[in-house]
Amino acid sequence: MMSSRAEPEVLLEKVGCAGVITLNRPKFLNALTLNMTRQIYPQLKKWEDDQEAAIVIIRGAGGKAFCAGGDIRAVTEAGKAGDALSEDFFREEYILNNAIGAYKKPYIALIDGITMGGGVGLSVHGRFRVATEKTLFAMPETAIGLFPDVGGGYFLPRLQGKLGLFLALTGFRLKGRDVQRVGVATHFVESKHIPDLEKELVDLKSPSAEDVSNVLQSYQNQSSLDSEKPFVLEKHLSDINRLFSSSSVEGIVQNLKADDSSFAKKQAETLSKMSPTSMKITFRQLQAGATLSLSEVLVMEYRLSQACMRGCDFYEGVRAVLIDKDQSPKWNPPTLEEVYPSDGGAELLLPGPQRPDVLKSHLQKRTAEPLRGQRSRVSVRPPAAQMIHLHT
Repeated sequence: MMSSRAEPEVLLEKVGCAGVITLNRPKFLNALTLNMTRQIYPQLKKWEDDQEAAIVIIRGAGGKAFCAGGDIRAVTEAGKAGDALSEDFFREEYILNNAIGAYKKPYIALIDGITMGGGVGLSVHGRFRVATEKTLFAMPETAIGLFPDVGGGYFLPRLQGKLGLFLALTGFRLKGRDVQRVGVATHFVESKHIPDLEKELVDLKSPSAEDVSNVLQSYQNQSSLDSEKPFVLEKHLSDINRLFSSSSVEGIVQNLKADDSSFAKKQAETLSKMSPTSMKITFRQLQAGATLSLSEVLVMEYRLSQACMRGCDFYEGVRAVLIDKDQSPKWNPPTLEEVYPSDGGAELLLPGPQRPDVLKSHLQKRTAEPLRGQRSRVSVRPPAAQMIHLHT
């Protein structure tokens, strides 16, 4: 008689010198659930203090996705029912993101496949992020009435020029080597070499971050795939910097509409489909996040997430994109001009007494500056193709 026991959502194993995390929901593109977060976080902390676990590797099962995002359907269902999961999911996910950013040991994310939203949060704050030709990166939250969370307010404004704002507002998708070129990934390795790379990493003896970097670099040097192919946005970077340089989302839209290029027209059309409230929240989120630490950004984003849970666009966006799939959300308010400052998150962006500080108090126990300073012990030279560092 066959067992009907469900597969575990996440596998946590000690292999050689490594603690290995495998996101194990391939049928759901390894979407992150609250249960997965609650398993990963304590094990991550345990490995941090385990002398036999010198490094941590995180990967996705199934060959198609690293992690396509959070289990947003479950979150919206909980929000409608008044279930605490809608608070717990964001809070505990962000605590995990912060722990990854502050991790004392080499943390290697093998983003071999779809990597969006929550999957970005599980990878981008770690020391090493390895993209392959199968990697598909995006922060598509403005299309579902949310904002690019999981620390998006930290890493996006630190990309080159206005590229981060462009990616945040439009949800533009980057593939393969381009994910490394913008700095979201630190290395590029062909997917067929990932098993050998993993084996070499776990077989290392008490490796340092520099040892890990040398192994990753050696595999990157073997990967010539798409190396001559230009960056997909290369010819548009100056246009992005010009068109997305404005003091408001309305100004950006005006810039796009006034420009005659096909690129500008396409981006104007894209923004016309996004939640006006989400775009305004995102704009201010990145403005504020540019000068905040990761932990401060995550506190801000937790407040914003709960504001979105109290609104209506998040539920409507999830309905239109993920449930009914009619791709025709009815945003409320429907235009940028009708979004009040409070709808755009103006009062939520900086620490203050008006919002719950349950996440803030937890993060302060861990670190005040999780990404800066942690990296100073080892100097790792970026690949020549990489445009910008995230950890500056």
